[in-house]
Amino acid sequence: MSTGVTISSMSTYAILGCGSVGHAVAEELADEGKDVLILDKDESRVEALRDQDLNAQTTDIREPSVAEVVEDRDVILILSSDVGANKAAVSAIRERGGDQFVVVRASDPVSEDELVDLGADVVITPSEVIADSALRSLESGELEYKARQLADLLESTDETLAILTHDNPDPDSIASAIALREIAMEYGLEADIVYDGEIGHQENRAFVNLLGIDLTARADAPPLDEYGAVALVDQMKSGDIDLDMDVDIFIDHYEPEEGVEAAFVDVRPNVSSSSTILTKYIQEFDLSPSETVATALLYGIRAETLDFKRDTTPADLTAAAYLYPFANHDTLEQVESPSMSPETLDVLAEAITNREVQGSHLVSNAGFIRDRDALTQAAQHLLNLEGITTTAVFGIADDTIYLAAQSKDIRINIGNVLQDAFGGIGDAAGHSEQGNVEIPLGLFTGLDSGNGNRDTLLQLTEEAVRRKLFQAMGVEGGSSESGNGN
Repeated sequence: MSTGVTISSMSTYAILGCGSVGHAVAEELADEGKDVLILDKDESRVEALRDQDLNAQTTDIREPSVAEVVEDRDVILILSSDVGANKAAVSAIRERGGDQFVVVRASDPVSEDELVDLGADVVITPSEVIADSALRSLESGELEYKARQLADLLESTDETLAILTHDNPDPDSIASAIALREIAMEYGLEADIVYDGEIGHQENRAFVNLLGIDLTARADAPPLDEYGAVALVDQMKSGDIDLDMDVDIFIDHYEPEEGVEAAFVDVRPNVSSSSTILTKYIQEFDLSPSETVATALLYGIRAETLDFKRDTTPADLTAAAYLYPFANHDTLEQVESPSMSPETLDVLAEAITNREVQGSHLVSNAGFIRDRDALTQAAQHLLNLEGITTTAVFGIADDTIYLAAQSKDIRINIGNVLQDAFGGIGDAAGHSEQGNVEIPLGLFTGLDSGNGNRDTLLQLTEEAVRRKLFQAMGVEGGSSESGNGN
């Protein structure tokens, strides 16, 4: 039930029943300078409360007259351990027509439902409050312990740290890396952010360029064994980890299929971004994030949760709220609205023309491409078509078939679909809502694409890729729509 009461700093309070719980609440409110009236039937307890300069009266809260005593109070907290007395108090207040905001203590789920039916706005049970408090304390204590571990490792590291993102890094991976670099700098360490692949998606390029983020391609970086330590952040989007040396720090929000051997490991699948994890460390180390780091982390969280519309947890929201005042929102707006490159526009046009739809699943061939990240953008745009829940767009570049897929269908895990379809012939990686595949052209590369065989190559690969995808999605043979009439 909701009465629409707004609790302001000027609200007045009444506490009915002042045992240990009520006493603790009364002291807290009094310390905050609140106007609190306490009612309890135990005369000696009331005298003790008055000795503490608290406003207390002797009243049996079972009596209907209690409603008249508290009629001028905005918020009423009924906290007696006697649930029968609490029910009587709620009934009396609501029968008198009182519109105060009423919080009541219950003993079990049955009494909780009964109190709601009687008109309580909020019902609490001490066991739940204690459990919530214990979990919060556990989380806080675990973070403090982890922060000490990380600090000890950074303090013992010689001079330099290599921070590796996942291949073709996205904003969450890059933001996590620059946050870890800022923490490392507090311990006198120089850190390089190292990546494999490309930063091709135009939003990602805008993100890096506008924030002036310094990244080093793996081919241009020193050998990893020349660094004092190696850290992996947000690595599991790339699938298997394949390094030629030991890992010292591993931070991710995806659980690896096999355990990771590292001196420091923090994996939290209960949050939706690695940026959230690194924000918690920024807070725990009591660092004021620079504008660049705050903007990057906030964008990393927003990108990973689709602007808080996908798998968002309370931890993601509190991290974003902390970062908000430090971030540059003009820069964020520029990052989120980059102009579309001619290459991306060409790929999108091809994907629209060549689309084939089976049920709510769309597969399309973008032909020969130069920018493989344009496939991801095309898949995202096509997901906006009416009735479409899953998209996959593929193209050919450098003797490789590249495929990007997106899904908002809660019934399938698109990462698993890609693994089922192409795991035996290529590299597939992803999760429930997005994924990528790289497939060597293999025997198709024997065709000379310069002598009229490009069309043959496209036709052969298109037929094979579409068939495998639709089979893995379990929709082959359903009703179909073809954008090009094929």
